[in-house]
Amino acid sequence: MAKFTEEEKLMRRVGQRFNKGVVKYRLIDDDDKILVGLSGGKDSLALLELLAKRSRILKPRFSVVAVHVSMSNIPYQADLEYLRSYAEGLGVPFIHYETSFDPSTDTRKSPCFLCSWNRRKALFTVAKEHGCNKIALGHHMDDILETLLMNITFQGAFSTMPPRLEMNKFNMTIIRPMCLVHESDLEELAQMRDFRKQIKNCPYETQSNRTDMKGVLKQLEALNPEARYSLWGSMTNVQEELLPSPCHPEQSEGSENR
Repeated sequence: MAKFTEEEKLMRRVGQRFNKGVVKYRLIDDDDKILVGLSGGKDSLALLELLAKRSRILKPRFSVVAVHVSMSNIPYQADLEYLRSYAEGLGVPFIHYETSFDPSTDTRKSPCFLCSWNRRKALFTVAKEHGCNKIALGHHMDDILETLLMNITFQGAFSTMPPRLEMNKFNMTIIRPMCLVHESDLEELAQMRDFRKQIKNCPYETQSNRTDMKGVLKQLEALNPEARYSLWGSMTNVQEELLPSPCHPEQSEGSENR
């Protein structure tokens, strides 16, 4: 019986979870042209590799384009040649798009929000210019669960980042093909692949609620090793009859008369 190396075992595990997410949530169709936001972090590098490999199978037939968006007003030190070489080594065209934002235009929003919003806007612009109908983002299972916990805790909303989101206003679909992939596996993959880290010098970067929620998720998994699967399952197992709901006026009046 053939023995697999640790890297082969990891790639089988990541590949199986990636493919399961793609199929289960119907993320890729024939003739798709998918734009990948390549930030240079471990998640986007892994996503590009996984999509590039899947694009070589017979069905569905689709193509991939990579874009790195840089902000001229934020001193990120991205190794563009490394990113270009990485993408082209996978047979994927590489685009560099530069933009900027002025944090003084809307003081109600944090600079991080404005930066993120403008990066997302740039992705839509590039996707339209290059005839892409889908944008793939590198969010993994941990990201989605952390967002769920954040929204419950800080917004009182049972919501998160879905694996597939139709943006009808822009005639574009956002997909998250790594929605079932664990961050721990991506961290291990980054070490094995020796992904080159991009240098961040963002003046607005601070400790965030997401960092705190990473700790919460780890605590939940310490209590229950299956916690992530329970949390994921809860999103499709909402038992509304066992949750508080506002009474109808006639019900309230009837209750008061008793």
